[in-house]
Amino acid sequence: RSNSGETMAWSESVDTVLSNKEGLAAFRTFLKSEFSEENVEFWLACEDFKKTKSSTKIALKAQRIYSDFIQADAPKEINIDFHTKNDISQNISEPTLSCFDAAQSSIYCLMAKDSFPRFLRSEVYKELVKKHQDRNQKRWLLFL
Repeated sequence: RSNSGETMAWSESVDTVLSNKEGLAAFRTFLKSEFSEENVEFWLACEDFKKTKSSTKIALKAQRIYSDFIQADAPKEINIDFHTKNDISQNISEPTLSCFDAAQSSIYCLMAKDSFPRFLRSEVYKELVKKHQDRNQKRWLLFL
C-alpha cells in the first residue's frame, strides 16, 4: 500500500513507478489514454520473459512476445528501429533470455524520456497524489 511519500517518489524515476503496483496501474491508465500502453505491456512481458527457466517456455514466450509486439502488423506493435526488429526476427527461431534486451531498452528509454514526463503532468498522476495526501491527512486527524 502506497503512502504519499511513495507517490511523490514516483516522480523521481520511471523505475519507481514500474516497480510499484499502484504506480504501474496509474501509468498504464495514462498510457492507455495516449494509445501507447503497448510500451509498458512489452516491457512487463520482457521482465517476465527474463525470469523464465524452462527452455520450452522460453521458446513459447519468445514467440508470443514476437507475435504480439514485434512482427509487422502485430496487434500491439511497438515502435523500434529497423535493425533491432531485424535482429530479433533473425534470431527468434532460437531465442535466448536476452533476445529482447535491445528492444526493451529502447522502449524503456522512450517511456522514460517521452511518456513519463507527460504522466507526471497528467490528471491521472495529480489525482493519485491528491488521493494519497487526503488519506494521510485523515490518518493524522485520528491522532488529534
